[in-house]
Amino acid sequence: MFIELIGVFMAGIAVAGVVMLINIATGRRLPKWIIPVAAGLAMIGTTISNEYSWYDRTAGNLPDGLTIAQTVEDQSFYRPWTYAYPFVERFVAVDTGTMRTNPALPDQRMVDLYFFGRWSPISKGPVVFDCAANRRADLIDGADFAPDGSLPEDAWRAVAPDDPVLQTTCKAA
Repeated sequence: MFIELIGVFMAGIAVAGVVMLINIATGRRLPKWIIPVAAGLAMIGTTISNEYSWYDRTAGNLPDGLTIAQTVEDQSFYRPWTYAYPFVERFVAVDTGTMRTNPALPDQRMVDLYFFGRWSPISKGPVVFDCAANRRADLIDGADFAPDGSLPEDAWRAVAPDDPVLQTTCKAA
């Protein structure tokens, strides 16, 4: 975040310098207000560019085995351009590379989910998906597994059959 802030300020200073040089080259015919306006527009443009490029930069740097399952786009009144073109503010990635299965329960898969957010630290949580019953059990607070590896019924919650995280996990096996 601090590096992006420095980048925004540097973009404003650079554009202000270019406009100052253009002003000198034209014999100081440009109005005085053009330099701060150009610097401000450059800073706003850089901020917008950083917002829209964050997802592509982050997704492109994911290690092998992490598969993006779901993205969440954002629209805000204080960012009016997002109504025309929303940007990805957060996403969920499934760690298919470390997926675990139990031969006694072939329809269940244990995976780690990674939650990425634009201004949030990365969060990780283990989850068990039951692909046959369209349900999931979050293991963040731990779990009481039975001797056969099954989870109690109260640990499960239903998910829609078209849930993108469920689909990504079940297709990866």
